Amino acid sequence: MIQSLLIANRGEIACRIIRTARAMGIRTVAVYSDADAKALHVRQADEAVHIGASPARESYLVGEKIIAAAISTGAEAIHPGYGFLSENAEFAQAVIDAGLIWVGPAPASITAMGLKDAAKKLMAEAGVPVTPGYLGEDQSPELLAAKAGMIGYPVLIKAVAGGGGKGMRKVEVAADFADALASCQREATASFGNAHVLIEKYIQRPRHIEVQVFGDTHGNIVHLFERDCSLQRRHQKVIEEAPAPGMDEATREWLCGVAVKAAKAVDYVGAGTIEFIADASEGLRADRIWFMEMNTRLQVEHPVTEEITGVDLVEWQLRVASGEPLPKKQEELSINGWAMEARLYAEDPAKGFLPSIGRLERCYFPEDYVRVETGVEQGSDISPFYDPMIAKIIVEADCRENAIALLRQKLEGLAIWPVKTNAAFLFNALGHETFGSGDVTTGFIAEHQNELVPPDVPSDLMLKQAAQVIVQRYADKFDATPAGFRLNGPTNRTVHVEVDGQPFEIEADHEPVDDIYASTIGDAGALVTLNGQSFGVLLKRTSGAAAGAASDGSILSPMPGRIIAVDVTQGQTVTKGQKLLTLEAMKMEHSLTAPFDGVVAELNATAGAQVQVDALLVRIEVSDAEKS
Repeated sequence: MIQSLLIANRGEIACRIIRTARAMGIRTVAVYSDADAKALHVRQADEAVHIGASPARESYLVGEKIIAAAISTGAEAIHPGYGFLSENAEFAQAVIDAGLIWVGPAPASITAMGLKDAAKKLMAEAGVPVTPGYLGEDQSPELLAAKAGMIGYPVLIKAVAGGGGKGMRKVEVAADFADALASCQREATASFGNAHVLIEKYIQRPRHIEVQVFGDTHGNIVHLFERDCSLQRRHQKVIEEAPAPGMDEATREWLCGVAVKAAKAVDYVGAGTIEFIADASEGLRADRIWFMEMNTRLQVEHPVTEEITGVDLVEWQLRVASGEPLPKKQEELSINGWAMEARLYAEDPAKGFLPSIGRLERCYFPEDYVRVETGVEQGSDISPFYDPMIAKIIVEADCRENAIALLRQKLEGLAIWPVKTNAAFLFNALGHETFGSGDVTTGFIAEHQNELVPPDVPSDLMLKQAAQVIVQRYADKFDATPAGFRLNGPTNRTVHVEVDGQPFEIEADHEPVDDIYASTIGDAGALVTLNGQSFGVLLKRTSGAAAGAASDGSILSPMPGRIIAVDVTQGQTVTKGQKLLTLEAMKMEHSLTAPFDGVVAELNATAGAQVQVDALLVRIEVSDAEKS
């Protein structure tokens, strides 16, 4: 058995691996960048090594530094987690060449499945059904456009080296193909260093079904059943569950058998996932499910499989890497219960899901009957350098209906501030009747987004509850105790507060509401949470007229990044929601849009320019016609 392990990753997956390694008596070594010097995974490991500056390309993506850290600390093995170098065959081979144990599949297996086009060709040869499309070497825009027309719109452009939803664009009509291709190739180059793409037929009612497979060095390969990851936004998984709703036993047996066949085609060792796309227009049927890609690593959503099978997949990884056979045979594995996972991101749904960075001044996760995988805690910083995921909230119940109810309950009780999160968005998605029916396709969020995005200001009831807390807790902040004031009782006090810089005047004159969670923050404020959405309500220090609202038309850069494209000119008339410019940050492209109808009064953005957080990029003013 491995005695010492270096984790070549950060955040929640590093903490997850450390937990299992510690339970197995394995010494752990963490690596960290400048931004992660005080991170949770660094403190949890037995030893930690600094490997470079904050950008991943200068630290977590530098294989030589990671291998040197393993050798210098006496680590026997390297676990790559997911992302970063986890599917880099050259790094895997370098680890092996250095005399270390690679906790993952053989480099040849990574190579075989690493490029989507080559993997599909290999799977087709192995008898695994694949989606219709173009996988050729000719990457000229003219030929790709012609192939898309032959396949028939809508089509999907996918970076062959892509993953995590990056380097992927849906194209509805031929007129949009050229721009979508250029955007996809830019993102693919920035994220993977490879602009090569393939074209696939876009399935109209697609469901994303994947099968967890596991192999050992003794020739054994098993599956651990399927997961449904259809709830996605911009091809990024949001909520995952196991098993898949609507999956009958015959289809499950066929699908899982095909997944094992795919793994055997590349002599697979370790944890892997075979991803399929299903046309759900007539339910889940074997003749309407196709191979999409293989992820040669542990998946983000692996906990839901662990919850329904009772298997610790990280423990299996470490045992297999140590040369042991799989702990269980296929006939010893079964599905028990229903599990769901929600990915809690630091992002603002009300502002187009732009990442939200900053310090977690308040960070509370419900603990009873719930599994939380996280790499942060209260006081941690959400930086602009890495994926903005705060945590994964996982629940297990006896049936799907109860799993939904339990996960909503746990999201409802979260308290995160001042960083914005998608908790309320997740809460709304879980409560939607379409999701409850199990008839969810990958287009669900796009179709229902307006229903799912919560308001960007607190309700009157939330404001009143906050005012009640402020008056009772901070009576000394007022000129005098309000007339009729009594502890734990209603007041008639007018309170001037701010939420995200926007002023409100409210009366603290109601009894507390059970569904609203309220607590004090700072030296004069209240944090109120309803259905997963948290607002910091701060007491204004002046009694004069309120200042201008934050939504004054100033479009600020939400994080450091590079301007990819500017779609407007100064003086141009724009409408609410119209795209103004595209910002590349955190390895993804983000569209900044007009907050209301108006005119571009100021434009400080140029294509190719680097910008810092809070830089004023565009300012929109209400037109004279609207003012009158």
